[in-house]
Amino acid sequence: METRPNLLVINNFHPPTVTKLDRLYQTHHLWKLSGEHQQELISELAGLCTAAATGSWAFNETAYKLESLELIAAFGVGVDGIDLNLTRENQIRVTNTPNVLNDDVADIALALILATSRNIINADRYVRSKQWEKGPMHYDSGLAGKTLGIIGLGRIGQAVVERALPFKLKIAYHNRNNKKLSYEYFSTVVELAKHSDILLSILPGGQETKGIVDAEVLKSLGPKGIFINIGRGTSVNENDLINSLSQETIAAAGLDVYESEPKVPKALRELDNVVLLPHIGSATLQTRAAMGNLLLENLNAFFSKKSLISEVL
Repeated sequence: METRPNLLVINNFHPPTVTKLDRLYQTHHLWKLSGEHQQELISELAGLCTAAATGSWAFNETAYKLESLELIAAFGVGVDGIDLNLTRENQIRVTNTPNVLNDDVADIALALILATSRNIINADRYVRSKQWEKGPMHYDSGLAGKTLGIIGLGRIGQAVVERALPFKLKIAYHNRNNKKLSYEYFSTVVELAKHSDILLSILPGGQETKGIVDAEVLKSLGPKGIFINIGRGTSVNENDLINSLSQETIAAAGLDVYESEPKVPKALRELDNVVLLPHIGSATLQTRAAMGNLLLENLNAFFSKKSLISEVL
């Protein structure tokens, strides 16, 4: 009888995918155990388990002590929850689930751009509170002719551009390197902000991007500017953003990610010029299923000794 490979499951990242893993592998659910029992499990699996599955945004450091670990299959694109320096040092390969979520995340970016620029959430409240009966709301600004500045123009950014151009938005961007695209490139985030009406961050997490969007960037965006974040909350100095919104040195913000999510500062929740979403960029049934399938494909490739589908290099 064929023995199913052992698989360490770090956290309950997507229950339907975890259920599939339970059927395919001899799974060991690390998150269900207390600290002491987690250590015992790692010791028991030494030499017997070579792969782990996890949400890309979180990892349990205890699992790094599994000396036979060769692969971490991550569910998600940003892998800031995984210590890539440590995995490289220990020759642990890492995979993620890119591309399959581009469209849904780009849709959320456009939804936030529209919601903030046309003040959609407050307009809904205006009707529900019967304020409309007392007179019309103040006017907001349309999108045509405005400049959308994108920080981190990669695969998701390109999907956003495809959606933004029919709204007659102009495109500008900042990356570490000029990609020689037809859109205007700025070598610094500050310069991009100065020339943008809407500033969109699609930056990944990690030390390299921590706090890049700060008071100077937001001041450069200006009092009519809008800031949107669908990347990682850690790329923004959250206190600077709160101050900019409360002092109206920028007009509005639309956020799907936060510095310490799911905790969102009270000061941010109390502002009425910010739209807050609970990190739902890729949260559709179809996309989460596709992400799970890609994670399964990577695991299958690993155990079959084939090339990994989407390895993080």
